[in-house]
Formats: sequence, C-alpha cells, structure tokens
Amino acid sequence: MKYFKKLIGDRIYLAPKGISEEEIEKFTEWMNDFQVTDYTGRTSQITTYGGEKQYLENAVKDANNRSFNIVEIETDKLIGTVGLEHFNWVERSAVLGIFIGEKDFRSNGYGTEAIKIILEYGFKYLNLHSIRLDLLSINERAHKCYLKCGFKDTGASREQIFLNGKYYDKLHMDILENEFEGTYIRNKNIQ
Repeated sequence: MKYFKKLIGDRIYLAPKGISEEEIEKFTEWMNDFQVTDYTGRTSQITTYGGEKQYLENAVKDANNRSFNIVEIETDKLIGTVGLEHFNWVERSAVLGIFIGEKDFRSNGYGTEAIKIILEYGFKYLNLHSIRLDLLSINERAHKCYLKCGFKDTGASREQIFLNGKYYDKLHMDILENEFEGTYIRNKNIQ
C-alpha cells in the first residue's frame, strides 16, 4: 500500500488517513479487537466494514481533520493512528487520540514517537496552546507514555467508564505549548 508521508520521524511517518480497502479492513479489524478497544473505551461498539468505510470517508472530507495513519518507515506497514480533534481555535486547544493497532508494535516506543511528532505539529504548525486527552485509569502503559511525552495529570472523573462489568475512573491530562520540548519531525525544511 502506498501512503503519503506528511510528517516523518525516525522509525515512523504520519500519513493522512485515506479510504483504501486496506485501511478500511485494518481499522475494522482493530476496532473489533478487545486489546485495542478495551483501552479506548469502545468495546461495547460494533464496527462493521461499511460503518468504518463511512467513518473514514467522512474524516477525509472534513477540512479540520488532523488524523493520521502511523506507518513504519522500514516496511510501510500501517500500525496505528494518531490525531488531533475537537479543536477550539479561540482557546487554541485540541484533543489527542492515539492507538497502536498492531500488537507486535505495542510497548516498543512507536506510540511515544507518534505523540511527539503530533505534538510538534500541533504546537509549531497549528499554533495550539493546549493539547489534552482522557484515558482509562487502568491503562498504566499509556499513562506512563503520556507522562514521558510531557503531559501532566489534571484530574479524574470518578467511575466514568463502564467496562467488563466494572466502573473505572477516566483520567484527564494536558500539555501546554511552553512545556513541549524537542524536534521530532525530520522532513521539515525550516529548522
């Protein structure tokens, strides 16, 4: 599959989401995998090929969409997704969403690299001031990753998420533009 390299990092690049059959099939597979959806709070949803196709088609048409495929540079393999959404241009804020769908690529730093690339894009190219996210309290791996990327804990909504017969807290985190450090986009022209 041919992906278009928008933001290139060291081991991955971020490509604008498309609507190829491969992408639709892969996202449909991931959105029906408990290993992915339990941590995103979407296990109760059913995702069909047609539903995912419609979702991706709408995302591609949305001019405010900043959703990307995460693709490994070496193999051009689609491994996950990362994006910014729910923009508030007056407050200069957005919400980060990410998951690594391919299990062999989890816990290997690919998510961290994707987050750092999208944060640089958000702060240095979209002129955002604040990027926030929510996560399930039992997702310790993601929490450590977000802390490593510079996010700060900002609170919790107690017993907000119902999953597998239990309620879990939803944690809230954010990062401000002056807290972000580093350069991770390798293909930019102006240093």
